[in-house]
Amino acid sequence: MAEKTVIRAAAVQIAPDLETPIGTVERVLNAIDEAASKGANLVVFPETFVPWYPYFSFVHPPVLTGREHLRLYEDSVVVPGPVTDAVAASARKNNCVVVLGINERDHGSLYNTQLVFDSDGSLLLKRRKITPTYHERMIWGQGDGSGLKVVDTAVGRVGALACWEHYNPLARYALMAQHEEIHVAQFPGSMVGPIFADQIEVTIRHHALESGCFVVNATGWLTDEQISAIAKNEALEKALRGGCMTAIISPEGNHVVPPLTSGEGILIADLDMGLVLKRKRMMDSVGHYARPELLKLFLDDRPAVPLRTASTEAIAIGGGSIDETHAASTAINGPAKASGRDLCGFYTGASIE
Repeated sequence: MAEKTVIRAAAVQIAPDLETPIGTVERVLNAIDEAASKGANLVVFPETFVPWYPYFSFVHPPVLTGREHLRLYEDSVVVPGPVTDAVAASARKNNCVVVLGINERDHGSLYNTQLVFDSDGSLLLKRRKITPTYHERMIWGQGDGSGLKVVDTAVGRVGALACWEHYNPLARYALMAQHEEIHVAQFPGSMVGPIFADQIEVTIRHHALESGCFVVNATGWLTDEQISAIAKNEALEKALRGGCMTAIISPEGNHVVPPLTSGEGILIADLDMGLVLKRKRMMDSVGHYARPELLKLFLDDRPAVPLRTASTEAIAIGGGSIDETHAASTAINGPAKASGRDLCGFYTGASIE
């Protein structure tokens, strides 16, 4: 359980700067300062807020989006880099946990990435959306199981998912089983219309109840001028309106404060962490309410990397990047050593404890 009994959370609903990525980063830093000045210990931003969500891909066919897609590549975030350094410094200065959605560029691919910075500025988690939705599949690659992780922060155990990842019950359960206390949800906002906002509300309230945790959700916002600039057609503009549901939900499934469904603003709420235990006393879905002898989840949390290497003295069993973490061969029931041979065959013939 978090050391503090009350956590002040801030969910930010603002518009990006569609012209310059620096402008969007400045908006992020200003919002962190403003939220911290109001006592926030946790500040949450929308999905892929830096430099912006690729709304263009939702309203225009792929053949017409090449220029904007390339511009998104040029303006996306490399981790680590100047953007993460700036956000880390702001988190440290303001002594608050920051969760930021970014378009991450990793060589020739883009990813929908969620970053969790602790209050000392350290980057605790970089996770990638495991399955982009519909038009997003033309923009982003897929994440892997290594990002389905709950991390200990200054405000408690924090997990995060983006948008329709919440419709994957096993992804949610993976975080629930790690006993998240605060779940961060991020959606793009300014899309589809009121039905999207309604769906978001149902989704986050259900997760709060099922997980027995707080949910802090941030959605984005577009101004009328930005909508016109993106759509370039009045008939398409309605596709970029509505769909905002910035909200903070208690473990009992209630709004802690009224949600923000239009316009810019920062939602502030105090989270009484005692409500986590109160809810789980009645229904702990990964504890006394679980039946693991009947139903359980297997998570492959190894990073999906394009190249793995193994020396003659150690066996590669995963890691955070192409630089593998190694362990002694006694950790695996199977061939004694990898001996540099095909790891696909090696893993197939072995069982990992």
